Amino acid sequence: MGRSHTTATALALGIFLSPPGSLSFTPPAIGQPIALAKKQSDALNAYDNALSRFKSILGERRGQIRSNQRLPNLPGQALYLARINMMSAYKDLTDALPTKIGRPNKFGIPPAYFDADNEPLVDEYRKLFDIMEAPPVNAQNSATPFEDVVDLGIAIARARGLDATNAEAAGRISLGLFFAETNGNQNIGNARSNKYKGSLQTGPSEDQNGRRKWAAIKKSIAAFDPALSLRDDKEEARVGNLDRRLNHWTAVRDALMNAHADLFPQIPVIVKTLPNPIDQLKLFELIQIIPTPTRSALKSGSLVVYRVSDPTVMGYLRNNSIFAFGQADRARTSATFREILDAMWLFNAKFERALSKFEEIKAR
Repeated sequence: MGRSHTTATALALGIFLSPPGSLSFTPPAIGQPIALAKKQSDALNAYDNALSRFKSILGERRGQIRSNQRLPNLPGQALYLARINMMSAYKDLTDALPTKIGRPNKFGIPPAYFDADNEPLVDEYRKLFDIMEAPPVNAQNSATPFEDVVDLGIAIARARGLDATNAEAAGRISLGLFFAETNGNQNIGNARSNKYKGSLQTGPSEDQNGRRKWAAIKKSIAAFDPALSLRDDKEEARVGNLDRRLNHWTAVRDALMNAHADLFPQIPVIVKTLPNPIDQLKLFELIQIIPTPTRSALKSGSLVVYRVSDPTVMGYLRNNSIFAFGQADRARTSATFREILDAMWLFNAKFERALSKFEEIKAR
């Protein structure tokens, strides 16, 4: 990043590199280049500092893990915030100096938010989270984790009265949630929270609520899908007294029943309103992030133009990397659902992987 400091110097000195006579006595113009150069230089310094901080925390966590040191509580939170701050500072820099917008990156992040030269840092970030969020040794994996998610989504949707086509959409949406929450990894922990864990990242009360709801529809599912019901019996016997969020099958089942099953009957309307499959997945992910406003938006009959302005809701969005980058985004006090869906671009790559995996499962 040595060129950044060179650029900063050039920006600071830019006014002195103007052609002779350009700084003649024209008072209205004299302060403008100075102010602009200072804004750009400040933005560059802020980005350099944020990037340095991100690198520092990456190195600190890697060193702690390599030397088997005890990690701090919520070891991923500082890493997460450092990544957010780096991207925020870069967005402020590209707003102040658009020429800093570089080439596309492999993560599909808009180039105005991320310098592709930093791809190795984010790769390291992901590797550290994989270590810090590894499932505990007593977690009960499935040999068919993706198929399980799809099968459960379809069965729950059928129990809610959906036809085959819309039940299949429920299976696809369920798989999208699995990728959104855990990148498709089963039974993981959460390096940013002591409350949430498992394949769909639920808290204890959410898991218990989903389990109760599943018991209420289990007989109806057994009537049309006895094989799935038998699998469920086997997993229940297997899990015993273990936290059900640490068994992939029961974690997914209870999470879908808790938050999403009640919305499955609205899938026909949702698909009509949001024909883009990735938008559909984003909407159901918002049930995880801001459930009450999302349900209100669906009930309104004007989903895409429904506006949220509650500061707490906007805070939940930012805590999930939506309107979280740069001063302009963070200054937002409200947003329509169309704007929210568009701002969920960090989810795009995950959902594209989910859709590809779903097509593989269908083909088999």
